[in-house]
Amino acid sequence: MTVTLDVAEGVGTLRLDRPPMNALDVATQDRLRELAEEATRRDDVRAVVIYGGERVFAAGADIKEMQNMDHTAMVLRSRGLQDAFTAVARIPKPVVAAITGYALGGGCELALCADYRIAADNAKLGQPEILLGLIPGAGGTQRLPRLVGPSKAKDLIFTGRMVKADEALAIGLVDRVVPAAEVYEQAHTWAAKLAQGPAVALRAAKEAVDVGLETDIDTGLAVERNWFAGLFATEDRDRGMRSFVEEGPGKAKFL
Repeated sequence: MTVTLDVAEGVGTLRLDRPPMNALDVATQDRLRELAEEATRRDDVRAVVIYGGERVFAAGADIKEMQNMDHTAMVLRSRGLQDAFTAVARIPKPVVAAITGYALGGGCELALCADYRIAADNAKLGQPEILLGLIPGAGGTQRLPRLVGPSKAKDLIFTGRMVKADEALAIGLVDRVVPAAEVYEQAHTWAAKLAQGPAVALRAAKEAVDVGLETDIDTGLAVERNWFAGLFATEDRDRGMRSFVEEGPGKAKFL
């Protein structure tokens, strides 16, 4: 399998495993979508780590495969490509990307689908599609400017240049830089902590932020308001407030 889903301590690890560079061919894209949808459905998965292994996250699309695709073939395939990445972005649980080595093209776009990105100090990220006479096709022109702003996104997309971990951190492309040997451990720790949190409230928070970024402020506030009020019907809200009153803040245990 080119992608696997392993679950431990409430954390599902979506592991890319297509040596040597985790090139994202069509079969890998489709498998990624299937497992992202499985992670969404499974109650024992409360948070997700996306990981490519110790050496590389994903160096991009399978160029040899794409070279043999004409316009008609890509018209038919491009929706499937985007659907695979959108399935990851829409996992209604906290998702962290553990980035080692290269995260280029589709690899960078996959990292953009996460809620949080932890990168190795030797990681390199970028959108080099322009160097092939193309543009990003798996969400890079949309998710990247929403994350780092349009000017920085255009610089990366127009030039196709790679950025090292320190620059990626400075522009907001990643959220934390750690020694390469610690990337997965720290990502799993981040996810495991959230896996112990209130699942419905975390889902509400993610949806409110994501929907709010795509719409006007009044619509975003309506989404927030509806979720905020709705959470008063949950057992986690009862447990959290009771614990606060009886034991003080930050001590609630959620199922």
